[in-house]
Amino acid sequence: MGRAGCYCRGAERLASPSLVRRFRPLLLLIIALCCGSHIGKCQVVSPQCRIQKCTTDFVSLTSHLTPAINGFDIEFCKALRAYSACTQRTAKSCRGNLVFHSAVLGISDLMSQRNCSRDGPTSSTHPEVHHEPCNYHSRTQHAHTHGHTHSHAHGHSHSHSRPGYLFCGLFGDPHLRTFKDSFQTCKVEGAWPLIDNDYLSVQVTNVPVVTGSSATATNKITVIFKPYEGCTDQRVYQAVTDNLPAAFDDGTVSSGDPIHTSSSAEGGTGKVRALWISERSPGHHVELHAGYIGVTVVVRQLGRYLTLAVRIPEELAQAYDASQDLQLCLNGCPNGERIDQGGHLPLPLSPPALGLQLQQLRWPVHYPQTQASSYSIPKVFSMEGARERCKEQLQVQDIYFHSCVFDLLTTGDANFTVAAYSALKDMESLHPHRDRWRIYPRGSATAASHLDCQPIKHLALLLLCALSLVLM
Repeated sequence: MGRAGCYCRGAERLASPSLVRRFRPLLLLIIALCCGSHIGKCQVVSPQCRIQKCTTDFVSLTSHLTPAINGFDIEFCKALRAYSACTQRTAKSCRGNLVFHSAVLGISDLMSQRNCSRDGPTSSTHPEVHHEPCNYHSRTQHAHTHGHTHSHAHGHSHSHSRPGYLFCGLFGDPHLRTFKDSFQTCKVEGAWPLIDNDYLSVQVTNVPVVTGSSATATNKITVIFKPYEGCTDQRVYQAVTDNLPAAFDDGTVSSGDPIHTSSSAEGGTGKVRALWISERSPGHHVELHAGYIGVTVVVRQLGRYLTLAVRIPEELAQAYDASQDLQLCLNGCPNGERIDQGGHLPLPLSPPALGLQLQQLRWPVHYPQTQASSYSIPKVFSMEGARERCKEQLQVQDIYFHSCVFDLLTTGDANFTVAAYSALKDMESLHPHRDRWRIYPRGSATAASHLDCQPIKHLALLLLCALSLVLM
């Protein structure tokens, strides 16, 4: 049920201005400990506290109001009463929350300043939402607003709550980030399914990178958008090395009727369809947008190999049966296919120089002169040389940095540096949870430093509880 909280009886009395002034040094110490140890959100109450939602709704209701317009006081008071009613509904779960009690005091002060009565009409925080059946966000919001579940041809249903999203990425030799944020380095030579559910199938084909290494890399990606009644029929997208098309297999670039207005980077607006392709960089970067199921797929070619990043609603990712359980994004690589050891990525003791030399000799046979010239010529990197090359684009020594070092030592191909950097940027663009972006290899100094912060976090919580006990 979310993160466990720490609630101490009497903590709500911390909202008293005189007590806040009296214990301000200790409060500042607690805040400093929380922020300094990367807690991010220093929550000490039940996660059911909805004060942030109440405040967001109030800001939304008043952001367009100015004192110069007619009826400002009436509308502002209506928004304040809605804000007050929202805090009353969440009061029980917000006991001891300083933000909550500060908001309550602030509402009281504003109502006094504006001469607002406690009783009267309130602003609606749930305006009518235009229902667009082929727009996943509109469809789920409509179901939530009207308190019912929308069923479709597959028989699956959308929950009432705000939809959650999952991220999966694949790049390099190859490195896999699963829906559960497990980071693995795998062999998986040949064709393997990354995603296979009732709405979407994604399959990759991996080939050996160099002689003398079990590492592979992706040279083919196939994405199948399955038919969705009333929105789109089936569409297949396939990319292979040196052929990153800006269209589906049938030559179309979109599917379905226009569904909603979208703002462009140039400031214009226009209708987008249920499914469409966006070519960001010809031959190098393509994005597939399936608005009817809320899915985004990013495909890149960097050097001779492909990378992939996917964002998908959690409820759709779980829509599969027993025959579809082999999904690398969902369950990770089979143990026998993993190169890493439970999160620890062993670096090659010596680069496979012979394999690199054989690879260079083969290039003129397999690739035209114009294509080969766009690839970086492999070289043998030392450990220090690989680290320095990866630092040029990856300043934080997280798992993406270590994957970059592994790839350079294994292949000598500097394009893998760009692949790791692009994979990181795609993750930051698509991953819904910022607090989970950074993953550090097991046993690294950075990972150990994060573990060392645990006693500081515990001390911060103990100090807060001790302070509230003093006030009982």
